[in-house]
Amino acid sequence: MKILSIIGARPQFVKEAIIQKEINKYKDIEEIVVHTGQHYDENMSDIFFQVLNMKKPDYNLGINGSSHGQMTGNMLIEIEKIMVKEKPDVVILYGDTNSTLAGAIAASKLKIKVAHIEAGLRQEPKDMPEEINRVITDRISNYLFVPSDYGLKNLEGEGIKNNVFFTGDVMYDIYLEMIPYFDNSLIEKLNLEANNYIVMTLHRDFNVDDPKKLQTILEQVAMVNSETPVVWPIHPRTAARIKANNLEKYIKDLKILEPIDYLNLMGLVQNCKKALTDSGGFQKESYFANKEGVVVMPDTSWRELTDKGINLLAEPNEIYEKIMENNNTKFEKGIYGNGDSAKQIIKILHDN
Repeated sequence: MKILSIIGARPQFVKEAIIQKEINKYKDIEEIVVHTGQHYDENMSDIFFQVLNMKKPDYNLGINGSSHGQMTGNMLIEIEKIMVKEKPDVVILYGDTNSTLAGAIAASKLKIKVAHIEAGLRQEPKDMPEEINRVITDRISNYLFVPSDYGLKNLEGEGIKNNVFFTGDVMYDIYLEMIPYFDNSLIEKLNLEANNYIVMTLHRDFNVDDPKKLQTILEQVAMVNSETPVVWPIHPRTAARIKANNLEKYIKDLKILEPIDYLNLMGLVQNCKKALTDSGGFQKESYFANKEGVVVMPDTSWRELTDKGINLLAEPNEIYEKIMENNNTKFEKGIYGNGDSAKQIIKILHDN
């Protein structure tokens, strides 16, 4: 059996790491890894191959830095060439990126089976690139691996019932696996007090592309920082928007970092007071660490966490208020499975 896995963004490297570990237990499975280069940064990409002991990708397309359409189109062209050459039995795709969509379309048109990990997630706004990517990918997938009860309900509501599997979330698998290696050194380097700082990530186009909205977010974060230090490993795209709109003054007192690797980020999260984010994966990672979160989005695909009060949704002008709110959350375990998602997924693919 030959599997072709396509990755291109930080969470996908994390998910691929634990899937790859399971694949390696099967002597009759060969895996080819394609890195599209969608979110390429040495700290955000290469470090996963180093610290998570992943093999280097067999193909690195280096496609990034262009519009959604151009990026997806270029990926589609190059991925199709690789699929024609490698002739995989199944293609594994993760999440909701342009890499995911390009891989799904290329495989489907070549009649190669598509396995979508993190299937069934839905959220507003429906014109968000990630939502478009995940909905189309689900429609043309042959195996839909769902991380949550909401995912099952969403697919059932859309009439998708065949080959849908609730396996839990591979992100929880990797979190449990890597706990002994989390790096807490940044806490001392940044002179932070344990459980008394905020860890922030922000990169969504609907938050950073509108200068007025971005300014409101930064003003609110500056207010938070005046009371509780904010640590922000800043996404290159967000940094570029801040510079282009002359908004640097709002972040001058924050603890701004270049993108950091998974182990350092998890080390920060384990010891923070709260998380502030618009990242899909980071909403869960803070929950795994028993930390409350504020999500700067009108909606989230991880509604289990907002329903239970673990995370709070916030408009840009509500960030300070929501961060200061005490949720008094009781953390419920097992929302995203038992930490054996990758094992279930590869067994299903192997046996079918």
